[in-house]
This record gives sequence, C-alpha cells and structure tokens, in this order.
Amino acid sequence: MNAEKRDRGLLRVDVDECKGCGLCVEACPPKVIGMSERLNHYGYRTATYAGAGCTGCGICFIVCPEPGAITVLRAVKRPADLGRRFDTAIAGASECTSN
Repeated sequence: MNAEKRDRGLLRVDVDECKGCGLCVEACPPKVIGMSERLNHYGYRTATYAGAGCTGCGICFIVCPEPGAITVLRAVKRPADLGRRFDTAIAGASECTSN
C-alpha cells in the first residue's frame, strides 16, 4: 500500500518584490517553482509556485537576492493535536522567513 506523500512546506512569492532572476527556479530540488507568463507591475516575469510538492528546505529563500520576495513555511507536527500546521521556521531562520 502506497500512502500519498504530503507536502512538507509551503511557498509564497510576493510578485511585487520578485524581479524574475530565476535563481529560485534553478535551486529548487523538487522543481516546483517556475516562471509566470504574466508580468508584475515592474514588467518582470515572476517566480510562481506549482502549488504542491514543496519540501520546505528553504533553498529558494536562501538564494533569492530580493528581500521579502520568497517566504517558506515548513510543516511541523504538533504533539498537542497530532495534526500538521505550517510553521514559519526554516533552516537558518528563527521566526522570520522573509529575506
């Protein structure tokens, strides 16, 4: 029996901050980030999350040169309710996940 794999993370891209450099696309291990066909108000094609498959590793956050463009939320299992929730802690960050 093969159980469906759950996402371990969630990615948010602020299209007003993203300048479309593509570094996050190249760095993403599960390859769940792509470039949008739409332009933001600066005229850049921005990064976009596929909507599923994020591992919460935070590599995209680390390589992004734009402060606040990428936020990574990591799913954590809480002992109190044994459910999954998305926490703001990622590798190398305390409670703040924006660059």
